[in-house]
Amino acid sequence: MHEMHLASELVEEARREGGDICEIEAEVGELAPITCEELLEALGKLVDWQVRLSEKQACVKCGCGFAGRPSIVAREHDLVLFKCPKCGRVPKVLEGDAIILKAVLKGGK
Repeated sequence: MHEMHLASELVEEARREGGDICEIEAEVGELAPITCEELLEALGKLVDWQVRLSEKQACVKCGCGFAGRPSIVAREHDLVLFKCPKCGRVPKVLEGDAIILKAVLKGGK
């Protein structure tokens, strides 16, 4: 289950902050290999923290000159297929393909 692996990595990153964690905030890229819902479910199996997730829209740049949001062709279990909406080629991802820990709140319940 890659969801658990990705969730575990996020938990480890948060724990490196130290202290009594009560909440985390993370950003999930539109082209990341997991959705916000899948990540939230996996995190719920690992920790009892409050979790706030937001989705980051993807931005790509293509050789044809297009820059902006890609066309998502398919979303599989751990893969997102996308293309340039202008020419159909595979563009370079500028942002929106990662899971980023934005904040770690401490203090207990």
